[in-house]
Amino acid sequence: MKNHLAIIAILLILPGCASIARGTEDVVIITSPSDAKITTSIGSNCASSPCAIKVNRKTPFTATAAKPGYHTGSLFIDTKMSGKGTAGLAGNVLFGGVIGVGVDAVSGATLDHTPNPATITLSPIATKPAAVKHRKRAGKPTS
Repeated sequence: MKNHLAIIAILLILPGCASIARGTEDVVIITSPSDAKITTSIGSNCASSPCAIKVNRKTPFTATAAKPGYHTGSLFIDTKMSGKGTAGLAGNVLFGGVIGVGVDAVSGATLDHTPNPATITLSPIATKPAAVKHRKRAGKPTS
């Protein structure tokens, strides 16, 4: 009887394996130039780039980079089905059944963020040219 209960417990735990192993993901954000401050629409921030932000796999977000002397830049980081997620989903179909497929689909375990690494290129703020003094031309008088 104990063996049957152990087998049933293992079978109930297996469907959530991909969800447990693939619950969050590190998204690497790189800026050009480096050392820009990173903020995100999900509240995670970095004091300077490059940096890695731990994000739930099913959460798309926008990353914004700011650095003095440069225009602020933003990039939308989306989610998509990944090769590893597809393999986990196939494993659930074979071993975990419908419950495992549902758990992984709802948890986002089959997804990866794209782009990752994410690169934000900042453009410099144009400086105003120095004032040019106009000189009177020597020669013919103007009328």
